[in-house]
Order: sequence, then C-alpha cells, then structure tokens
Amino acid sequence: MGNEIPEKEIIYVGDPMCSWCWGFAPVLKRIEQDFSKDAPLRLIVGGLHAFDTDPMSEQYKTTIKHHWEQVAEATGQPFNYAFFDREGFVLDTEPACRASVVVRRMKPKVLLSFYERIHKGYYLEDTDTTKLQTFLDYAGKEGIDTQAFTKAFESEAVKQETIDDFGWCQQAGVTGFPTVVLREGKSMAALSVGYQPFDSLKPILDAWLSGDLSVTKQVQAAHQNDASHQVH
Repeated sequence: MGNEIPEKEIIYVGDPMCSWCWGFAPVLKRIEQDFSKDAPLRLIVGGLHAFDTDPMSEQYKTTIKHHWEQVAEATGQPFNYAFFDREGFVLDTEPACRASVVVRRMKPKVLLSFYERIHKGYYLEDTDTTKLQTFLDYAGKEGIDTQAFTKAFESEAVKQETIDDFGWCQQAGVTGFPTVVLREGKSMAALSVGYQPFDSLKPILDAWLSGDLSVTKQVQAAHQNDASHQVH
C-alpha cells in the first residue's frame, strides 16, 4: 500500500544551497500544507554546484552575493552576508543534496524540515553545509539515528540515487531551480520555473486539483521567469 504511485503529484526540484530556493521556502511550505493531501509533494535535488572543487574566488563571491541581494529584495527572505568572509570555501552542493536524499529514504516525513535546516544553516547561520557533521546535527534534531545516517550518506547506493536525481533534472528539461512540476498519470508540466509567490500559484493548483485544468493545458498556464530567477 505504501509504495503505490499517486495519480497526481507535485514535484519540487531544488537545491538546498540555491538562494532562489531559499527565497521560495515559505511558498514551498504553503504548497505542502495546503495541497499535499490531494497531491503528495516529492522533492528532487538538482545539484546546482555539485562536485565543484575550486575555492571561491573574490569575483565568484561578488557574483553570488549579488544573487543573494536579488533574492532578498524579491522575496523578503533574510541573509547573513558573513558567509562571504570565509576563506577557501568550496561551494559544492552535492553533499547537501545527498544528505537530503538520505532523509528522503530514512524519514520522508521530515524531509522538508531537514531541507530547510540546510537552507537556514547556509543562508542565516553561516554554518558549513558541505560537512557531514553539520548534517548529523540536523538529522539528530529530526530524530534520525546518526550512525544509520552516516552509513547511508557514505553508501554507494545513496551517492548513485543523488546522481540519478541530477540526471532526472536533465532528462526532464529542468534548466534552473526552483522548479515545480505537476504530474498527472504519465504526463508532466511545469507549474513554475523560478520564484513565484504563493498567491500566483494557488489558483492554478486549485484548478488542477479540482479537475478544471489538466497538465497539458497547465503548460500554457505555468508561470515562466527569466533565467536570473533560476540559479544560485
């Protein structure tokens, strides 16, 4: 029974270290609260800066900071710019994505809460959200056994599942984050590409779940944003 695939599903594609996804966090929470009973929410991780290996240059920091400022202005979400005082930080989002996959496997009911902990750690608390110890702290707060978390985090199966998520994004044509996709049966369509306020998305979700809109028509109704809302 627990493995049945729902007829309708809301798929959220994001990265826990994506600033526009942090800006979208309150919207995602409202979507989950208001609509997940009728269409369960599934989180897929995007790997925005997965496997980066070079420390951030001053020029790179300036670029990222500009994006943070854009998100803050557009969404009202707070940011802690002390992050940019770090020296030698490697902006690799794969560990944070993989940690989210672990929780999706182990305790899916707390996945959004865990995912938001990473957001807050990175954007508000100036915490290193590339380190396993950070994720163990968050997992413990969510009631997840830390030894089991470590074993899963370091497993080849979870590493591959994370990469599979990245591949799903490419195959689905997802070009930026956050993206919200509506799935109905075997059909899928974008609800939002980039940030949109909840009040813009709610009428479309209401119409879709009431049967007044199908996902084929949803493509035309979807909100599309420029690329600046889809990265960092």
